[in-house]
Amino acid sequence: MKTSTSRRSIKMGDMIMREIATMLIEDVADPRLELVSISGVRLNKDLKFAEVLFTLSGDKERIASAQQALQNAAGYMRSTLSKRMRVRQVPQLTFIHDNFLEEMVYGKPIQRDLPDS
Repeated sequence: MKTSTSRRSIKMGDMIMREIATMLIEDVADPRLELVSISGVRLNKDLKFAEVLFTLSGDKERIASAQQALQNAAGYMRSTLSKRMRVRQVPQLTFIHDNFLEEMVYGKPIQRDLPDS
């Protein structure tokens, strides 16, 4: 995905990040999403697709189950975003695990088996 660096996409990404983080705290009751933090949002050029980066410590199975739970809740989150934000179109949400902090702490990327896309 070719990401956008425009001021509008950065503001929209920050707004989406705040709202999803608030939803995870207040609305979503899935136990797989405990201790999930939203670390960033990247939007594509036309603002139709958003990659939501999340962090979570644990093994591969825990991260995969949290990613699946987030993907299952994406429709609910998108509809809630449309009610809370004043935008014409809410982007399609895709959740990606962010291992930046692990790379900084351990000095190398952690090898994970990612599903083939």
